[in-house]
Amino acid sequence: MNVWRKILVSFVALLMISSSAFIPLEEDSNVEAATSYANLQNKLNNIMADSRMKNATSSVTVRKASTGEIVYQYNGDKEITPASSLKLLTGAAALETLGENYRFSTIVLTDGKLKNGTLNGNLYVKGQGDPTLLKNHFDNFANSLAKQGIKRVSGNLVGDDTWYDNVRLSAGILAEDEPYYYAAPISALTLSPNGDFDAGSVIVEAKPGTNGKATKVSMSPITSVLKIVNNSKTVPKGSKNTLKITRQVGTNKVIITGNSPLGTSGVKEWISVTNPTIYALDIFKRSLAEKGITFAASSKVIEGKTPKNAKALVSRKSMPLKELIIPFMKLSNNTHAEMLAKEMGKVKYGEGSWNAGLLVMHEYAASVGLDVTKWKFEDASGMSYSNKVSSSQLSQLLYVVRKEPWYNTYYKSLPIAGVSDRFVGGTLRNRLKSAPAKGNIQAKTGSLENIKSLSGYAKTKNGETLIFTVLTEKNKTSTIPVLDQLATTITNYK
Repeated sequence: MNVWRKILVSFVALLMISSSAFIPLEEDSNVEAATSYANLQNKLNNIMADSRMKNATSSVTVRKASTGEIVYQYNGDKEITPASSLKLLTGAAALETLGENYRFSTIVLTDGKLKNGTLNGNLYVKGQGDPTLLKNHFDNFANSLAKQGIKRVSGNLVGDDTWYDNVRLSAGILAEDEPYYYAAPISALTLSPNGDFDAGSVIVEAKPGTNGKATKVSMSPITSVLKIVNNSKTVPKGSKNTLKITRQVGTNKVIITGNSPLGTSGVKEWISVTNPTIYALDIFKRSLAEKGITFAASSKVIEGKTPKNAKALVSRKSMPLKELIIPFMKLSNNTHAEMLAKEMGKVKYGEGSWNAGLLVMHEYAASVGLDVTKWKFEDASGMSYSNKVSSSQLSQLLYVVRKEPWYNTYYKSLPIAGVSDRFVGGTLRNRLKSAPAKGNIQAKTGSLENIKSLSGYAKTKNGETLIFTVLTEKNKTSTIPVLDQLATTITNYK
């Protein structure tokens, strides 16, 4: 049975599961709950009367973590764009499908033989979805090849990214976002510039130089896949800083414009590359050169498929998913989400595509009793404005995952309010920094233009854990202060 038939059969099956397993919740704006929560309900109602919430479209649900009982609801079944709160489902499905100890592999192979220091054949780099590859990992590969006696390669340097399909961007990515790391193209062979693992991007920095002259530009890592067009200028101290770095959509040209005043620190941007596979190969070739390994004049850097009879020379496995999920969820890494989706599709259906990966996410949702007809998503990161879910469904997910064997890993991956460490506080490190919220809210944030969300767990003053989800869209002004007020009020409950 081919993969598309498998997908169709599974999709029909999951719809049958969901229709029989799901019991709809009430649709009225406030759900009756135990009398003991009346005070909390009144306070939350007062906050919801804020004009910023009245002018937005909102959906709020609060549940008891112990039983799943709803203690407060406002438009609970209203379907709203969740932004990055969708990663709550992506993370859960990945832990269930791949497992906490799942690792991504990268292999360097050859179809040639080594003679007198020359590898007579091609050198292949086969990527299998690792978003954590760094320059130093390619340095290690190069060091290993040098120790094996390779000094020269007569053939091509070939990047094999066929582990996934060749669709680079998820549905819903806007042209204005394409130049930046959070919308980087997806490839099974890619490279990250830093320990945040912002795969498929290069850190470009411009600083003031000599007054009246162009700014000083640097890239990390250094690569030739991006072409710098520097139209910026260093200006006197005290002048207005108008420095801007972007990439021209559809090209590899990085355009730097504006004025950079003396005495300022300049500007730094994480710029996406158009082809992550070629980017990774460019960095690897530099690592090889640093170890004295050269290529023939006729050699090329190309994409291709590794022959079945190729011999492995060196390989690497990534950190396990239980560690990778920390930068993924804490920092809300979009490329991690999309690569995990494709990996789920590859593992379950033998196809590293969004169609297969998103189906796995739907299947997981149905398997734990969620109503998949209430979940509409066309990516795994939450970047698409077409994604929709209700606070009732999202909070139900947060309830059912508590029964999973990997729940502690999942819970620890959520940002902790007010904690300054980036890999602890994550996207909440600069929010909810005062008692009682600080340290007592562990939740996923979501943010797109005119859309804000917050969904997670809150420890109350009486020691109870409540699950809360707040989704807002069509915001005329930012609703973040109100979202934080709602979360603080929940932690203050006793």
